[in-house]
Amino acid sequence: MTWVFIAMIVLAAAGVKLQDSLRDSLRPLVAPLCVAMIGVGLWGLAVIWTGSRVFPGPLQTCLGLAELIESERLWGDIIASLFRVTWGFFLAASVGIPLGLVVGWNMRVFTAMNPIIQGLRPISPIAWIPIAILWFGIGDGAGIFLIFLSAFFPIAVGTTAAVRNISLVHQRSAENFGLAGLELFRRVVFPAAMPQIITSLRIALGVAWLVIVAAEMVGMDSGLGYLINDARNAGSRYDLVVATMVVIGMIGIVLDLLIRQLERFDEVRWGYEKR
Repeated sequence: MTWVFIAMIVLAAAGVKLQDSLRDSLRPLVAPLCVAMIGVGLWGLAVIWTGSRVFPGPLQTCLGLAELIESERLWGDIIASLFRVTWGFFLAASVGIPLGLVVGWNMRVFTAMNPIIQGLRPISPIAWIPIAILWFGIGDGAGIFLIFLSAFFPIAVGTTAAVRNISLVHQRSAENFGLAGLELFRRVVFPAAMPQIITSLRIALGVAWLVIVAAEMVGMDSGLGYLINDARNAGSRYDLVVATMVVIGMIGIVLDLLIRQLERFDEVRWGYEKR
């Protein structure tokens, strides 16, 4: 078994070097796969060399994942987590983006609101779990509320910074062409801020996905976080725990790829320079 993991690492390292000779369309896939193979190989070797009987290796994790899929419980927990994240994230974006635009554009509003936002922002969303359960009970309401809090502040702060960082040259050039007020905001300020707003959305979605798993481990009766907690309590099934962690990571990759599709719109493509 040790030689299998060593072979995986060697093949993956060779693949990293060979990927330079592949076509550009395959390079984004080959390099991550090679790095993943190296990681899995090192993981397997670490479990073998330490002689751990508790922490599972790659093979045990794959068997645990197969067990979760066969039980059909995994799909229900995935849907529960995604449901809470989707609603909480869209509510946070619906409130955070308009508020950030106003706070960043109007100096008086910025002076009044920024200290409040900066005071609430450092409070961990996990600290709100007891209050969320008190207000909404154990269920989707508490999860959506926690996701809203975790995503709202990165979106609001990122949008505010995006507006305030717009070059004065752009604004004055637009004013020279007769743009002012809402027209200036609609045609210059908002498009100029969009690339940074999308970046804040990516950060907020990652934080939201992290928080919902932590919240489900403490105060909910479904979801991937609850599945991890339940597997740990069911005879220390750490193979199921790690398998669920792998699923969480894979879903996180998919969510990031989906949110990055916003970068393809012509209105914001200019903000992402190709290197």
